[in-house]
Amino acid sequence: MRAWLGPLAFGLIVAAATAGAAILAIPYGLMNVAMERLGQGGINHMSHGNLATPERQPVVRPSPDLAYSTCPYDLSKGPIAIDMTPVPGRYSSLSIFDAATDVIFVRNDVEAGGKPFRIIVARAGQEVPKGAEVVRTQHDRGIALVRLLLKDPSEIGALTAIRGQSSCRTVTKLK
Repeated sequence: MRAWLGPLAFGLIVAAATAGAAILAIPYGLMNVAMERLGQGGINHMSHGNLATPERQPVVRPSPDLAYSTCPYDLSKGPIAIDMTPVPGRYSSLSIFDAATDVIFVRNDVEAGGKPFRIIVARAGQEVPKGAEVVRTQHDRGIALVRLLLKDPSEIGALTAIRGQSSCRTVTKLK
């Protein structure tokens, strides 16, 4: 019986270490998959997608009455500016997720007073424009997600121009 205790203990330690490593790694793997799926327009660029269908579901469990705009971002070359333009009379929100899938920022149209706003996303130590509203993160990569509630799916075409006013880009001027 004692001969089995050593291998059994070793097996339990290996199993616990493997489970711990998987728990730590899974969020980063999921974010990489999400960035690939949502990055039609490229990194640090906002894409304004079509409505989700059973055949096309770019986000997990998408709502059929929400139009999604996405910006996979990478801060390795500097901070990014995200400009959000709420659609009058419609619920809309901006959520920013880091590489570990943690939500690091959320603001909806009511909190914004229905007015456009700009958020700068940056790593610690990155220089940002003076007076800017800054969200700091510990990760270079993540996703910004804009949600817009539609009253009817057919109206998405009429909202294309205003959706296009929300953008994401690398900050090039710091003044």
